[in-house]
Amino acid sequence: MSQSNILRGTMMLTGANYLSKVLGLLYVIPFFALVGDTGGTLYSYAYNPFQIFLTISSLGIPMAMSKFVAKYNALEDYRTKEVMFKSGLFFMFITGLVSFLIMFLSAEWLARIFVPADGNFSNSLSDVTFVIQMVSFALLIVAPMSIVRGYFQGHGSMGPSAISIVVEQIVRIVFLLAAGFVVLRILDGTITMAVGLAAFAAFIGALASSLVLTAIYRKRKPSIERQVNQSRKRAPSIPRRDMYQELLSYAGPFILVGIATPLYQLVDQVTFNRTMSSIGLSEISESLLSVIIVYGHKLVIIPVTLAIGLAMALLPSITHAFTQNNHQEYQNYISKAFQIVMLLILPASVGLALLSDQAYGTLYSPEEVVYAGSILAVYAPVSLFFALFTVSASMLQGVNKQNFTLISLGIGLLVKIILNVPLITVLQAEGAVIATGVGVLTAATLNIVKLYKETKFELKPLLKKSLLIIILTAIMAIIVVITNWLLGLPFSDGTRLQYSIQLFGSVSIGAYAYLWLAYKSTLLQHLLGERVNRFSKLFI
Repeated sequence: MSQSNILRGTMMLTGANYLSKVLGLLYVIPFFALVGDTGGTLYSYAYNPFQIFLTISSLGIPMAMSKFVAKYNALEDYRTKEVMFKSGLFFMFITGLVSFLIMFLSAEWLARIFVPADGNFSNSLSDVTFVIQMVSFALLIVAPMSIVRGYFQGHGSMGPSAISIVVEQIVRIVFLLAAGFVVLRILDGTITMAVGLAAFAAFIGALASSLVLTAIYRKRKPSIERQVNQSRKRAPSIPRRDMYQELLSYAGPFILVGIATPLYQLVDQVTFNRTMSSIGLSEISESLLSVIIVYGHKLVIIPVTLAIGLAMALLPSITHAFTQNNHQEYQNYISKAFQIVMLLILPASVGLALLSDQAYGTLYSPEEVVYAGSILAVYAPVSLFFALFTVSASMLQGVNKQNFTLISLGIGLLVKIILNVPLITVLQAEGAVIATGVGVLTAATLNIVKLYKETKFELKPLLKKSLLIIILTAIMAIIVVITNWLLGLPFSDGTRLQYSIQLFGSVSIGAYAYLWLAYKSTLLQHLLGERVNRFSKLFI
């Protein structure tokens, strides 16, 4: 895949993921108005384990399928990858069913872990159990659906994944909000029932996405069959047993990489309430936890979406170049990817940290900024660490060093586990966030060092561009601080109107200043290509 195709694929998946995340952020505003902190925390108790069950149920096969398809396309062995795809699809149906049964039947046991019986918490054991059972139904569909996305991505076709991601999110949100409104505003039902249906919306969204992917596959099936029939190999080049062994060897590390964020959050879910209760703060524990793993996390994860799109687009390309032993090509991909991550995610994370009060006050509740704003400010830089970990892990998988990601993630999680309780005891919610940041940064650093040792990617351009990006980000930060202060002068109290004006005004001016500086310094052209010159009139 050429660099322009990688960029186009990255932008397509990133655009779809960004739109999905923006929609996911926007729906939280009316959802927060409907269910509040208590409902948000209840939702997270179910959704975070669901993410873990989902990734384990797929055994990392979707991303592994992408790598498998890319490799055998490069070898022009089309029949082997088609046989593996069809077998993998059936396997996903089985693992999805098994995962659903395990999660549904273990719901009460999971609920007891998250909500200690001796604590004074808002959500009861039965509430948490019910919501976990409701979200588990989505496992029946999401696992097989995700392998189809991996199949298309392995062909360098990012469109089907992009379309299905957006459709899934739109349908899920519409059902979620409609069900919550009907239950709470029309039927005068309980928050537990509303949140339960919100969790079940994952099943509805996945069903819609699956229908879209099925339609696209059927449309492309004739051309796929022609390619297979024209293949020089009349049968798979390796036995099925070796085929499965190779796919599973790719898949194993993808499991933990895919659930990196949920695992860090799981540590918080297991330890935060207990630790807060031990220091006499159980009454505010769930409100603070909702900021860390639901409302604040929705904001922090938006910059990471770029890294996810970049990782998905890069994996087939790096695998292809590695399979053909093209050192210079994959070294260039790796260096350029890190530079793009720094270009876009560093200023976004710094801006969010500086405007944390304004972002939370605008989107959620001005009254809760007093404690939520400081948590979000500490959490914002962690998005850069998650992005670096995600991209570096994908690159290691592309050059067949995927097993190292198990080591790096394990060490990062161990750091999180060791630091979490002591830091929560001293710093409360901010302590949990700092523990996450240190853990993820440790894992990302280990990945990058290992990647450099294995590939000797171009380090000098990365360091030079990163230094320039840091300087431009510092200038942007000064502009954002001054703009935010000036826009806040006419106001005396923290209202949603004030926060909104400060947020949108500061983001607009700060982002334009950063992009203008990046364009004038030719940084944008070097990293994003000459297509950037189409927007030259904006940077006069």
